[in-house]
Amino acid sequence: MTVTNEFRTARDHLVSLQQDWERAREEFVWPRFEHFNFGFDWFDQVAASPGRKDQDALIILEEDGSELRRTFGELSRDSNKVANWLREQGVQRGDRVILMLNNQVELWESMLACIKLEAVMVPTTTQMGPTDLEDRVTRAEAKWAIVGMQDAPKFAPVDGDYTVIYVPGVYTPADQIKDPDAGGRKVINYNEAYDASPELTQDSPTGAEETLLLYFTSGTTSKPKLVEHTHTSYPVGHLSTMYWIGLEPGDIHLNVASPGWAKHAWSNFFAPWIAEATIFVYNFRKFDAAALMGVMDKIGVTSLCAPPLCGACSSRRTSACCRPHPRRPFRPVSPSTLRSSSRSIAPGVARFAMASARRNPPCRWPIPPDAAS
Repeated sequence: MTVTNEFRTARDHLVSLQQDWERAREEFVWPRFEHFNFGFDWFDQVAASPGRKDQDALIILEEDGSELRRTFGELSRDSNKVANWLREQGVQRGDRVILMLNNQVELWESMLACIKLEAVMVPTTTQMGPTDLEDRVTRAEAKWAIVGMQDAPKFAPVDGDYTVIYVPGVYTPADQIKDPDAGGRKVINYNEAYDASPELTQDSPTGAEETLLLYFTSGTTSKPKLVEHTHTSYPVGHLSTMYWIGLEPGDIHLNVASPGWAKHAWSNFFAPWIAEATIFVYNFRKFDAAALMGVMDKIGVTSLCAPPLCGACSSRRTSACCRPHPRRPFRPVSPSTLRSSSRSIAPGVARFAMASARRNPPCRWPIPPDAAS
């Protein structure tokens, strides 16, 4: 059995037991791989299947109504282009790459490309300034930084032997694209990647325990710590997140989280694509429950993952804004809060999860039949 088939078998078993938590705990066995590459062994295999090739893998909606869609087939192709181009620039296996991008298609392309190249990703929020970036570049031993054009100048005072790849973004007019000032450091335009070959071959199998991600903790009470994840601890480990959220193939999942933090990778990258679901992102400047529910209705969102505050606001400010019928509403918060929020959210969302600010252990309460009415 190939690693792809073994992974899919484990995934399918969890999906089949969405309504039977006890059986899932008793029967589920984690797949153990010697080699695994989420890009080649999973994403590209999904993208090559007739049933998923033309399915949207990613939808990004802006507040002004601008909408970007990429299918599994398109992201597989474009991430190959980016990987080939990065390799041409000198990116090698094990190189540390800072990813400092907003919710934009280039973020998903870059993540897939880095996985395929076995480069080590260092996700970084765009909130970081030069001082924080100096710390991250130094401790992560970064050799590359893929960053939005508007944020690239933050690296000007940051010392280190690294190259800046700036991303203009799909909505930036060509006449407004120019090399940013990065303190005299070499800068490269990410858009050049789209001229690279879409054909990519894997040099050698990816070791399951090789480093994939380096995350900095938030540093709320002390200096941010550097946490390592491997090519299985996240890509395979988030089978649990897929089950916890309740995702299934063909779903459309909305996760309210910012890039650069681990939660974004959990629910805006790995868990939905493990499920062969569509990732939906709504870029807003200020949270508006009614507007959020409106776009969920427009897109046909079936699953929502958000902080408790978003759920509470949605409960108070909206009433049956979304029309699709629920399938299995769940959320990992208290039953009393669940009943309150579900009266307005459940009619429009097949399943949703509220991330606990206290990082509660995964637990789920089924919404009582009368709560979704």
